[in-house]
Amino acid sequence: MDTAIAHLAYVGNSVLGSGVNIEAGAVLANHWNERGGEDVRVRCDGRLLRTGVRKFGALVADGVCIGADAVTSPGTLLPPGAIVPRLGLVAQT
Repeated sequence: MDTAIAHLAYVGNSVLGSGVNIEAGAVLANHWNERGGEDVRVRCDGRLLRTGVRKFGALVADGVCIGADAVTSPGTLLPPGAIVPRLGLVAQT
């Protein structure tokens, strides 16, 4: 599988592909505090898809690299080979 998650990273309720590298301190957030407890949704091909759950992190495809201290919002979808820079924010939904 060759997926690596460094120290102090949080990957709550996420699905990770093969060859993924998550650097130190990255956070794959899994809950919207500011949305009053509604279910997390995933945006795919321009459509907003319901997950049916209140806690859902990210779908991270093969070969993705997430830099140190980067943050993804709940329901983020990262395609194969995507790169999230250090201190980056991915707010897809």
